[in-house]
Amino acid sequence: MNEQSAGSTIPSAAEASVIINSPLGNELSEEQCHTLTQSVRLFCLRDGDVLIEEGHRNDDLFIVVDGTLEVSKSIGGGDHITLQLLRIGDMAGELGFIDDLPHTADLKAIGNCEVIALSRADLEAFLETDPEIVYRVMRAIIRTVHGILRRMNMQYVEMTNYISKTHDHY
Repeated sequence: MNEQSAGSTIPSAAEASVIINSPLGNELSEEQCHTLTQSVRLFCLRDGDVLIEEGHRNDDLFIVVDGTLEVSKSIGGGDHITLQLLRIGDMAGELGFIDDLPHTADLKAIGNCEVIALSRADLEAFLETDPEIVYRVMRAIIRTVHGILRRMNMQYVEMTNYISKTHDHY
């Protein structure tokens, strides 16, 4: 994560509303969202700041509070291709949060951007005090990842159909 990003705890109603309106809010009660807010940190990014770098590990789950994050993949020669744009309420870094493997894409701020971050260790601390929060956060992550996989599968089918109908002529 870029050193210019300053992390601070943010137990406020505004950030709780971001959690409530994110995929986590579909699984958590409003009270659980407020409880979770006590463990998150706010990062302010400037245009072009890299939040996650491809090939690096990070154990944070991010939610976009304000602005836009670009998910991009290196295609060689210093070039990148945009895979997705993440907006307010979208989650990022789900797989690295779960499996601690290196990230397969960059996350970069497009314009000024704010994200909240929940570390794996902070979530795991709830195992002692409120294990239901851990279960519901993990379920929200799995549902989000499942939605992404479903979209990718549909895109693959569409691409395969296109190629077969055009007989490999683009």
